[in-house]
Amino acid sequence: MIKKFLNYKRELVYVLVIIFTYVTTSLYVAPYNNAVNAITYYYGSTGSTISQIQSKLKAWYYYDGSIDGVYGYRTFIAVKKFQAKNGLKVDGVIGDSTLRALGIYRGTAASANSNSSSNQDVTLLARLINGEARGEPYEGQVAVGAVILNRTRDPRFPSTIAGVIYQPGAFTAIVDGQVHANMEQNSIRAARDALNGWDPSGGAVYYFNPSTATSAWIWSRPLIKVIGSHRFCR
Repeated sequence: MIKKFLNYKRELVYVLVIIFTYVTTSLYVAPYNNAVNAITYYYGSTGSTISQIQSKLKAWYYYDGSIDGVYGYRTFIAVKKFQAKNGLKVDGVIGDSTLRALGIYRGTAASANSNSSSNQDVTLLARLINGEARGEPYEGQVAVGAVILNRTRDPRFPSTIAGVIYQPGAFTAIVDGQVHANMEQNSIRAARDALNGWDPSGGAVYYFNPSTATSAWIWSRPLIKVIGSHRFCR
């Protein structure tokens, strides 16, 4: 009986040691894992990801330097401009939120998850652009998409693309069914460019066609610029 008790006690101690080792190891490793997941790019960073960032920023006219994979002063200024335009923390540090806004995703799992929701956003935004701005200059089509995205960051409007687009009476294309018109390839491209950060509207949250507008109120909005048939306003 005593021998069995001693064996049981020994096994219990062994199990407790394993549990203790597992817990302490997890506590030690967890911060390291979080640090790995929270990797950021900043002034002085180099590599292919920096080249990809520079390419995106250059395509959207934030960056005018060379694609050299070196995070220097010009890249820093471009990143801060992009962050300011997209409602991000303006610190020049490229973390997950800035990478997502740039359309750059880490890892296959993250890409797979983001691609699903991203594709839905592209399709819906493209349909709205197609219904509202077919026949407009390409820059104007992107600007219409940018207005939708600007509204998602403005507390006066819904915080999602779908919420903004389907807000009652917000867009003629939803009311008259033009949102379901045959899709043009330019509309899809324009949606992608808007989602990737290009904002030709200059931060507008309203636009209208003066030849068809029926609201006197919309004329009171401060004008930012005119692109094609649309006036883009604050």
